[in-house]
Amino acid sequence: MALSWCLCATLMLVWGSLMPQVHSALAPENEVPLRPTTWLPEGKIMTVTLPKGRTRRLYFMLKKKTSAMSVTVSPCNLPIEWSLAARTLKDKPLKSLQWSTKKSTPEVWWRGPGTEEKIHSFTGDTVDIYNGPSHPRSSVYILRLRSKQQSTRATVFLHEGPGPSGIFPLLPADPRVHTLGVGMTSVTLSWVPSASITTLPKSRNDYNYCVLINSQQNYPSLCAAKEKERREKDQNQGKKKKKGQATPWPILKEWWWEQWNSYPESQSLPSSLADDFNNLQCVCQGTENVCTVSELLPDTSYYFDVFVIDKVNGTSAAYKGAFARTHEEARAVVVPLREGELRWVTFQDGGANSQQFFSFRPRGWQQSGLLTLQSCGGVEKMKVTVSSKGQVLTTQEVKADLIHIWLQGSPSYLIHLQQEGTTTSQITSVTDVARLGGFEASVKMQVSSAYHRRGVPSLPSTLQIKSFNRLRSCNSVTLAWMGTEERSLYCVYRRKLSSFDAEAGGASALTAPCLGPESRSDTERVLCKYFQELNPRRAVTTAVIGGLEPGMAYVFDVYLMRRWGIPIKYASKMVKTRKEC
Repeated sequence: MALSWCLCATLMLVWGSLMPQVHSALAPENEVPLRPTTWLPEGKIMTVTLPKGRTRRLYFMLKKKTSAMSVTVSPCNLPIEWSLAARTLKDKPLKSLQWSTKKSTPEVWWRGPGTEEKIHSFTGDTVDIYNGPSHPRSSVYILRLRSKQQSTRATVFLHEGPGPSGIFPLLPADPRVHTLGVGMTSVTLSWVPSASITTLPKSRNDYNYCVLINSQQNYPSLCAAKEKERREKDQNQGKKKKKGQATPWPILKEWWWEQWNSYPESQSLPSSLADDFNNLQCVCQGTENVCTVSELLPDTSYYFDVFVIDKVNGTSAAYKGAFARTHEEARAVVVPLREGELRWVTFQDGGANSQQFFSFRPRGWQQSGLLTLQSCGGVEKMKVTVSSKGQVLTTQEVKADLIHIWLQGSPSYLIHLQQEGTTTSQITSVTDVARLGGFEASVKMQVSSAYHRRGVPSLPSTLQIKSFNRLRSCNSVTLAWMGTEERSLYCVYRRKLSSFDAEAGGASALTAPCLGPESRSDTERVLCKYFQELNPRRAVTTAVIGGLEPGMAYVFDVYLMRRWGIPIKYASKMVKTRKEC
């Protein structure tokens, strides 16, 4: 404890020996000044730091024969209180007084008899300008500034003489930003032009407008917007302000801090605002007073602030901002699907990013169903998303191979089918297009309730059809294919090829994976049979197809007919009967 007091006394002596040298003009020997003096220069922008709850004082005197003056105070991001007063001496101070030459001018005014008159006061976070006549020569002006909420800063400018200072851009009588039009992703704004721009020759480019867009609030000044951006940037980067370490001499530290804050700030012009404006989300568009802001999000609130920037003096003036909410997206039409309905889904525009929505309500208390999809028409990228109550259950890519999606546990489902990209559609043949009803289907889809099923039905191990050359005759062929352990119905269809198609290898007839039994003629159906084998390795069934013509080529198709889902089509098989037997 004794050591701490010794260190404290030592530091007090050191600071006491140093500070009089720094404030030799303000604190003469054996005398404590009333307060350190900060002078406000004329014609220069001055930034003043305002600690929370403390009053900062700036002093200035006017030149002789100055008839009028103006004081401009621009708060940064918080409301402040400021007032302007004039202190007038009743009698001029005697120069013969020994102390008068060792005192600062404001201190002489306080020592001598005089009166103080309050000229102007203002409270708020917007720019305020006082314009008025000057007081007698023997007056010193005191500008008091204070921030009650938090520590902040303000910009002060003194102009001697009548008329505007010209250092700040002028705002019109109606400084509001008007909303001309609101769309889903864009907003059009307009405002009355600034007199600083309209009175300037077109050849000069000293001013421009900048529009700031954000989703939080309107800003009273450009400084407030940049301060908000700086804080958000520090938060995103995880930067925290360093807190001062504890000190055993709090009284000494407070005294030193007050002395440090009393020093005048730099009176040089700040850096150009336009240089730092690129960091903000804004649009700078020269001197046009109509602006369309695009690339906005639908159904979102936005705040728009317009600033007129003086690029020469590095100052700005803020219009009264506007607020707008973009329109929401048009709700997609949701088509309900009927039980067991087979639907061909087409995309009319044929472009990318097309989408369609469907809904399905399964029957029964189990709330289960089976969704079957198959890509058709040469679509490269197609995906389906199934959701319920706003939660995505599954997302899968739809290809030429049949896919099954098991639905269970929800009373309703939303099926979102999206086309991400397309290529030139590969049409099998004119005959196939006719079978498809005259249009090109993109996706074949069916959904059905499954009352007593517990999952996706089993599928054959392979969808290839095999023909036996030894069992081929002039009027019959023998086919074989794999079945499943479930009892299912299999139907065989045949189609006789022309000589041209037969010579081409039947390629046009073999590339129609989406052709189902519903698109086939009844005359093409040869037979239908039930088959079941509990051992998947032995689930092979055969069929002898008779009544054929000698030396002719036929294409055979086998369909696995199911109660739920789209019938499964096996790969087409072309077989040619013998000419001679």
